[in-house]
Amino acid sequence: MRLVGLLGGMSWESSAEYYRLANELVRERVGGLASARLLLHSVDFAEVERLQAEDRWDEAGALLATAAAGLEAGGAELLVLCTNTMHKVAPAIEAAVSIPLLHIGDVTARAVRAAGLVRVGLLATSYTMEQDFLRDRLAGHGLTVLVPDGGDRAVVHRIIYEELCLGVVTEESRQAYRDVIARLVAAGAEGVILGCTEIELLVDQSDADVPVFPTTRLHVEAAVDAALADD
Repeated sequence: MRLVGLLGGMSWESSAEYYRLANELVRERVGGLASARLLLHSVDFAEVERLQAEDRWDEAGALLATAAAGLEAGGAELLVLCTNTMHKVAPAIEAAVSIPLLHIGDVTARAVRAAGLVRVGLLATSYTMEQDFLRDRLAGHGLTVLVPDGGDRAVVHRIIYEELCLGVVTEESRQAYRDVIARLVAAGAEGVILGCTEIELLVDQSDADVPVFPTTRLHVEAAVDAALADD
């Protein structure tokens, strides 16, 4: 089993889900007392969030690139960046290591295409919804990506940073997300990508009438597949 390097902490609430899911999946697939071989570097999200808000993406990329290099030096054979938004700086991370980075956009797009869909809605942070780094990656796989309108984007973003990243999950916010999903479907979305790793703490397939693609789970499943591929 290959050693997987997890670059997490953005936020630790979702990184904990990465850890839990990876170990559950390895136990299911291998059996017995098997668990995942993981090496975790968890950054201070307050520092990363400040760099995001101040549009200092190059500095954020350098910070994560240094952390990624440390994971490789520690023996990691595969790198998993446990966040959608910070895939904006994936090129800087990839340039700092020789091990492969398992890109969350590629993993998600393959799942959408496998479901026979091409037109999907995207729920994520405002950075991910409004900038092109993830949307273009998905489009490169032949997908058409729809995002909520400005008001809905603000609601989705606020709930992520002010609630989910702090471990706060409320029924009111769940209903707000259901309403946003319904409007995306009305606009033509055949499915919806939960494109922020914290969103899966709030909503799941039961909250939508179209297929939902949970990026955290899909990312972890692909990482476990890769880790076990040589066994």
